[in-house]
Parts: sequence; C-alpha cells; structure tokens
Amino acid sequence: MLTDLNFLRGITTVLAFTCFIGIVLWAWSSRNRTRFEEAASLPLHEDELDVSRTKEGSA
Repeated sequence: MLTDLNFLRGITTVLAFTCFIGIVLWAWSSRNRTRFEEAASLPLHEDELDVSRTKEGSA
C-alpha cells in the first residue's frame, strides 16, 4: 500500500514538473514576445489615456 502511494507521488511530481517546464517554454517563446511586451506596457498607456481624459474633461 505504501509503495503504491509513493509511486503515485512520484508520478504526480513528474507531471507537475513537466507542466512547469511547458509553461516556462511557452512564456519564453519568441511567438509570444510581442504580445507580452504589449501587455507589459499596457499600464503606461492606460495612465496616458487617463491623463488625456482628465484634461479633456476639465477643459
């Protein structure tokens, strides 16, 4: 019984590690670079939009 539990723990660990490596490879993929760069700069663009809306609203 204990060996079955240890076997399941080992399989779970290997599957979790495989998923982790898959996510890392997906995140560092060159196909996603432009999308992630746009998402990273989004807060900066939102601030610019908020400032321009504030100026338009007060004028």
